[in-house]
Amino acid sequence: MPKYLSEQEVEALLAEAAKRPGRQGRVALAALEILYATGLRVSELLALPRRALAGDAALIMVRGKGGRERVVPLSDAARDAAATLVASHDSAWLFPGRGRQAMTRQGFGLLLKQVALAAGLDPARVSPHVLRHSFASHLLAHGADLRSLQLLLGHADIATTQIYTHVLAERLQRLVEQHHPLAHGKG
Repeated sequence: MPKYLSEQEVEALLAEAAKRPGRQGRVALAALEILYATGLRVSELLALPRRALAGDAALIMVRGKGGRERVVPLSDAARDAAATLVASHDSAWLFPGRGRQAMTRQGFGLLLKQVALAAGLDPARVSPHVLRHSFASHLLAHGADLRSLQLLLGHADIATTQIYTHVLAERLQRLVEQHHPLAHGKG
């Protein structure tokens, strides 16, 4: 089963990122908002060019595994955080690193661990991929279907997406417990 954070833990991460000052805070907030709003892989996130968020784009084009492209929607909060970040630098990359390069996976991983620690979360439980799993698990828990999730995650095969069916099973169990007449000791 994939490891994922609770919705409250994700909210704590976002709140902590929003409190961080300066460039580091802008990067942390934009990256976390985008990761959680889209389910991108960290490599997809860090490869985003600055122009990916030109204007007030509600969708972004992402180049995923195997060079396959997909379009993913962006939340208002993610778009706002990214716009604030873009306005603060002139790099060709949305997430600039040192020199003219994009931020590295290691650099982002370190930043994420710092935010997790400050948010009171065990940094060993928090990674970009855990945020991807959190995105998928939370969408399913709130009623999304597997096929839509497959498209959003950029999975070539629905079988890959089916690792999230544990959420569907939990949701179905809650549904029966809440609505079945015999579930409450009636009858």
